[in-house]
Amino acid sequence: METKELSLEEKWEQDTIANNFIFYKVMHDNPDVCKQLLEILLEIEIDRIDMNTQEVINIDWRSKGIRLDVYAKNSNQIFDIEMQSTDTLELPERARYYQGAMDIDSLKAGQKFKLLKNSYDIFICIPDIFHKGLPVYTFENLCRQDTSISLGDRTLKYFFISDNCDKLLNEEQRAFLKLVSGQEGSDAFTKRIASLTDGVKQNIGYKRQFMEWERQKTYLYNKGKEEGVVEGKQEKAVEDARNLLTEGIAPDVIARCIGLSLEEVQK
Repeated sequence: METKELSLEEKWEQDTIANNFIFYKVMHDNPDVCKQLLEILLEIEIDRIDMNTQEVINIDWRSKGIRLDVYAKNSNQIFDIEMQSTDTLELPERARYYQGAMDIDSLKAGQKFKLLKNSYDIFICIPDIFHKGLPVYTFENLCRQDTSISLGDRTLKYFFISDNCDKLLNEEQRAFLKLVSGQEGSDAFTKRIASLTDGVKQNIGYKRQFMEWERQKTYLYNKGKEEGVVEGKQEKAVEDARNLLTEGIAPDVIARCIGLSLEEVQK
């Protein structure tokens, strides 16, 4: 049976903290909540955090810019938290790129590399993208010949899996990931997040922003599909031209038949 696609209004009403727009608004508007979440997930104490007013990092005009869900830092640490409800099949590569972009953003020209901050890249995932049944996967750079030797580059990548959260021993982590999975808040912290989530959804301005954001995403997705179709047709035409040329067909005949210019066929 075909599932009816939700309208933007229905989507807004049904969405939870697992929606990255709502997650961003809750965390960005409440730095103390973001700090507490970081302390729960990383199991460390953090003296303070400053929320970045701009989560977009543009490296230069030739490179791919990034938009972080939640970007925070202090004097010696940088944090990125990404809410990920689906497996895009490229999250490890995304984590790698994001961490490099944050390093570039945090180190000023002329500064020594030793001044790079401790970097924490956190993905809160619903599905288990590694399919090994762990509730959290933590990665750091280790020597392959002797894994007791760490590279010491002070970068860590975390993937928390809400589908496997029952295996967590840390009760606060488990309560938060259950909230991400759609269950009710079970402690003071998750109940506060649930209340803040409701507050965001009652904000008319945020609702308008969300709908515009969703429309823009849909537009860019459809545009990408259309461009992909055009690019695919062009590649097929070039391949056909190559094959016909090897059969000795005249370039001008090929150009007329498959829709390429004579110059393209000759090239």
